[in-house]
Amino acid sequence: MNVVDVATALRDEATEVGERRLLALAGDRERGYDALASILDTLPVPITETSLVGPDDRLRCEQLSQANAGELLGTTRDVIAVDAHDELRPNALGKVVGAVDGGGLLLFLTPPLDEWPDRRGGFDASLAVPPFELTDVTGRFKRRLVETLRAHRGIAIVDLDRGQVEDDGLTHPAPRPATGVPAPPADRRFPAAAYEACLTADQADAVAAFESLSDAADDQAVVLEADRGRGKSSAAGLAAGAFAADGEDVLVTAPAARNARELFDRAGELCEALAADGADGDTEGWDPLTVESRRIETPAGGTVRFREPSAAVDELESADIVVVDEAAALPVATLESLLAADRVAFATTIHGYEGAGRGFSVRFRDRLAESDHEVTDRTLVEPIRYAAGDPVEVWAFRALLLDARPPVEPLVADAAPENVDYRHLEPDDLLADERLLREAFGLLVLAHYRTEPNDLARLLDAPNLTARALVRDGHVVSVALLAREGALSNETRAMMYEGGRVRGNMLPDVLTSQLRDEAAGEPAGLRVVRIATHHAARSRGLGSRLLERVREEFSDSADWLGTGFGATPGLLDFWRENGYRTVHVSTTRNDASGEYSSLMLAPTSDAGRALHDRHAAWFARRFAALCSDSLDDLDPDVGRAVLRSVDSGAGPPLDLTDHEWRVVAGAAYGPGLFDVDPGPFRALVVRYFVDDPAAVDLTAREERLLILRALQSRAWPAVAEFLDYPSTGQCMQALGDAFRPLVDRYGTDAALEVRERFADDP
Repeated sequence: MNVVDVATALRDEATEVGERRLLALAGDRERGYDALASILDTLPVPITETSLVGPDDRLRCEQLSQANAGELLGTTRDVIAVDAHDELRPNALGKVVGAVDGGGLLLFLTPPLDEWPDRRGGFDASLAVPPFELTDVTGRFKRRLVETLRAHRGIAIVDLDRGQVEDDGLTHPAPRPATGVPAPPADRRFPAAAYEACLTADQADAVAAFESLSDAADDQAVVLEADRGRGKSSAAGLAAGAFAADGEDVLVTAPAARNARELFDRAGELCEALAADGADGDTEGWDPLTVESRRIETPAGGTVRFREPSAAVDELESADIVVVDEAAALPVATLESLLAADRVAFATTIHGYEGAGRGFSVRFRDRLAESDHEVTDRTLVEPIRYAAGDPVEVWAFRALLLDARPPVEPLVADAAPENVDYRHLEPDDLLADERLLREAFGLLVLAHYRTEPNDLARLLDAPNLTARALVRDGHVVSVALLAREGALSNETRAMMYEGGRVRGNMLPDVLTSQLRDEAAGEPAGLRVVRIATHHAARSRGLGSRLLERVREEFSDSADWLGTGFGATPGLLDFWRENGYRTVHVSTTRNDASGEYSSLMLAPTSDAGRALHDRHAAWFARRFAALCSDSLDDLDPDVGRAVLRSVDSGAGPPLDLTDHEWRVVAGAAYGPGLFDVDPGPFRALVVRYFVDDPAAVDLTAREERLLILRALQSRAWPAVAEFLDYPSTGQCMQALGDAFRPLVDRYGTDAALEVRERFADDP
């Protein structure tokens, strides 16, 4: 049996049962491409349904680099070949697998499998962050991948160098019974044809969920979640077509137009069927139907039209309904902007990560719940593009831990700081213990929006990363992923200062390149990259206990502990309570979280203390200026929490002149105005927040007023509306009143003289 025979037999079996198969072509790269060319010449697969994912355009089909594998999201192919000789990016593999259609083949070009784990490629080089070298990177991820290739059904392996078929991959499955087409619901609003086009009851239920958007009286949102291949995009397309056939304008957006191809295909097919039925052979006075790849126009005047995300945000008011496909691949900030639509639907993949981590599930879901929209949720389980139990899906889920989960709730329900054990999660232990690996990685996936398949390889292979956990009876309750940073050479630090970038050293990089501190990379540090606690054991102090144990372990080997994250009041308070202090806030929002990132340090040595102290002082001095410029849209509660998380010793000196104090006190106690000279007020506000705010009796509303008007310089009418003041005048008076206790606490004799003068007035 030669390699073409293996591929042909795999393809025939896959087609017969509606599943997919994988063929690993292991050995010399040129032999691999020769075999690949022979296979593609033999299989009855159109070249338009074939893609090569690799560094070179070696075949007549579509070619994409692994970095651009995201372009396959929302598309399907009969055959996809992946060249993994130069590198293998786990994220790319996850995206590619989901694009292979039922009856299709995934062809995997690899080095000899026994040698592959010991070879280092381009992705491995990205794990060799300074001061580590490529030789420090291990091959555990690829070793585990090879083991899964050899262990799973439906995977053929051909050793090209020895001309041997190691496994033919055939499973000889039993015939599958035919499934019936679901009947349209009796109380439907959509045409029966929309339901008759569905292939599963799941899909029909998803289409029915869209009917909630028919009611224009209230804000409505629909969320479709599914693993890949469940028909969520097709369901969205059928609903969009039904709306357009009824005269509605449906605005569709996705990361790129090709990602919405399936949606437009199904919408176009439905609109054509409905238009033909509606014509009844008489086309006089009938508006023609137009179906294009990015626009559909119906006889009723409805449309389904595509816009890139940024353009879609600008056109929300002109659309009746907005549909967002591959939603998890969009930044959270963009998703939030799309919530301005009254009627909106989001279709997203559960386990695919879709190129942007789990920002949709972890962060955007909270925003959606806080919105005015009534949300209808549907989850599609039954596969459409391939049969249930598809062996390639089962393999991909295990190999990339796409379905990793923390331990079930009863195993950790009684976990508390006093009954858990602190454990080193060494990579070799994780590789040897699949349950431990799945629990730890599953906890990181579910609890953090940025965890993705690449992180599995980093966890197993990156020399700068280490993991620690709290376990209850051997089950992971809380986990922290830690990165060693700093301890950089003079040459590396100079390169960073002069504009170069250094991988894997986030805190030293920002402090050096952006904040112009060439010495920032000299002390050794440990950054908490991720920390997560099981949902059944939260709010018990387990995260704090884990950080405490990490500090105890590393305080002698690191000059500082640090972290960086999308700033929210709750997270800032958590880290502050654990001894971390803010030294920087980014001036742009994070694409994935939609939030400004905060950097925090907890020094553990004199060198770390010096690093922290100078940056904390610099930050406190510049924060007011940032608030009136790049941070002028920072949420006021985030601003409050940011300043409270700055070390109290970093408060800027109040070197106001006597005249400036008279201006401040005059606005607080007399007829003076804030607007004539905001500068002194800003310095006083920053000092108040950085010091102990509890020493001054201000309400949360008054503190928000200080942020919005005194620091961010937002217009008086906007501030009054934001804080629900009855009028601009009352808002202005409230600001003066808020400064009174600050004058009382910090004011010099000049300020107090003004206070006494006006306080004594009748």
